Amino acid sequence: MKAVPGTPSWLRETNDRTALSLLLEHGTLTRNRLGELSGLSKPTASQMIVRLETLGLIHAVGEVSAGRGPSASSYAVRHDRVLGVAININHQLVQSTVVDVLGTEYPVVESALPKSARERDAVTDVTGAIREACAASGMPTSAVRMACVAVQGAVDPRNDELSFVEALPGWPRKGVRATLENALGHAVFIDNDVNLAAVAERRHGSGADADSFALLWLGEGLGLAVDLGGSVHRGASGRAGEIGYLKVPAAASGLDPEAKDLQDLVGASGLAGVGRAHGLRKRNYQALIAALPTHPHRDQIFTELAPRVAAGVTAVLAVLDPGRIVLGGPTSAVGGRKLAEAVQTFIRHDSRWSPEIVTSTVPDHPVLRGAHDLLVTEVREMLIGHVNVVAAPSAPSHPIRTASFTNSEVHQ
Repeated sequence: MKAVPGTPSWLRETNDRTALSLLLEHGTLTRNRLGELSGLSKPTASQMIVRLETLGLIHAVGEVSAGRGPSASSYAVRHDRVLGVAININHQLVQSTVVDVLGTEYPVVESALPKSARERDAVTDVTGAIREACAASGMPTSAVRMACVAVQGAVDPRNDELSFVEALPGWPRKGVRATLENALGHAVFIDNDVNLAAVAERRHGSGADADSFALLWLGEGLGLAVDLGGSVHRGASGRAGEIGYLKVPAAASGLDPEAKDLQDLVGASGLAGVGRAHGLRKRNYQALIAALPTHPHRDQIFTELAPRVAAGVTAVLAVLDPGRIVLGGPTSAVGGRKLAEAVQTFIRHDSRWSPEIVTSTVPDHPVLRGAHDLLVTEVREMLIGHVNVVAAPSAPSHPIRTASFTNSEVHQ
């Protein structure tokens, strides 16, 4: 039975949703304070508290002194009713963390993945990440209702197809979201890792005050996310930002004659080539990044890397012309302001554009943080979706509606 607008049941449901939203926004509240914030009478506020407590959505958490009169009970949202798990998967490891309606910071768990592709598949990777995250947070896996999975590749929203995902052996290229949802029994959202890092950059980092910006991710590979007025542009097929596959511009071909595309020029092999010229020889990207901060020629290495990065930046400027370019990823984190300044100087001297080049200021785990921010909104909407006063108060309060993930940024 569905509530009809204007009926008493519809008004009760609307009031209860308002009350739950206020508790999510303000935290712990008394009946009186809830009445003040909602603009409703004290008796109505008391009724809302009773209904939400009966549904198991809130609970009493203490008492607040009322001066001369008796103490007032305070209430808070139950954060363990609806959980999400943010997951970041690459070819070597998986990171995961629990997400609740309060946006609580839970531990981030890193787990190594099997080296053999035959031991991996989508369901095993994701269920293992959920299990590890819940164990680290002390939260029950039974409360998990959704997961947001970041992948190094493109996700086509039209047909649930993955592309450019060499780091996901054993994963299906088509129907991956459906496969995971059928196996797990709850909603699964999949997005490109750099797109999710851009969500975090908009909310917590160098993109917060920008009208629009582009996040150029410098890591083992090369990635790009474009924020246009607060929304990440993913493209019709989800492939927007796969800049690493662009051919090296003729003007930059002399920097590395062996580089075929921008990923060769700026990614792990490009950084390794610049490092070798200064006596820095490491067998993999992780070892190279670990050694760079203390290397005696660190500044010179990043100065020589700057025109390579500028080649990627120029490609973005020619099409989108954002006012700000944010350099993110492990290479940028080590290069810091020196790298950003060198890239900006090179571009302004050698091209027709004059963007502001800055480094990411998201403190930790930007990809996971972006997934976390998106899931906070989703788990809150799902929790509010519990409110249904048309059903008898004694009816089971556990059924949860399916979430509708919009892939849009969080503005709270």
